[in-house]
Amino acid sequence: MSIIVPTILTNDKNLYMQQYATYSKFAKRIQVDICDGIFSPSTTIDEGSVLRQQDWAPLDLHMMVMNPSQHLPNILKIKPSLCIFHAETNENLLPIFQTLKQAGISVGVAILKQTYPGSIAPYIQAADHVLIFAGRLGQQGGEADMIQYEKVPIIRNIKSEVEIGWDGGVNMQNARALAHSGIDVLNVGAAISTSPDPAKAFADLTADLDKTGVVI
Repeated sequence: MSIIVPTILTNDKNLYMQQYATYSKFAKRIQVDICDGIFSPSTTIDEGSVLRQQDWAPLDLHMMVMNPSQHLPNILKIKPSLCIFHAETNENLLPIFQTLKQAGISVGVAILKQTYPGSIAPYIQAADHVLIFAGRLGQQGGEADMIQYEKVPIIRNIKSEVEIGWDGGVNMQNARALAHSGIDVLNVGAAISTSPDPAKAFADLTADLDKTGVVI
């Protein structure tokens, strides 16, 4: 069964805290996007600013950074439930995955639109999560590149049990189709963050995932 995971992308620490507190009232899992301004054209709060209260929802980190090892000390202090790095970074991710796993942190690999899953099979085999990135780096509210869902069976052939996530342009018009294409986790940014009622937007998206039939 697919789940909706609200995402937070901001360079404002106060807004980050506000959104995390709000989303924790209805979501069981939240993704925070970290952009270094190098791998991604925009810059967000850094992972050292990621704080959360004990009763807030578990944290996934999506690290859009060029040099993952430079961020490891802060990540190990935060100890998120899941930490995702991009396959297209400057570094070999396998030793980084090993370090995180030894600390009890699940690991994920994200792949950009141009990346063929078969070309990063060792990362997929070592990962707990594969994130299909189908939007624009460092931005919310873009259109989903729906052709990217063709990567799902390729990923499953490499590691059948891996959790597959989708990031980019999820909304009421495409969430059901994505869920029925084999995506486990739909990361949702603008469709929730720009809604006057984020809780209702989350509930509407969640309810739509289980429906069958043609999306109208």
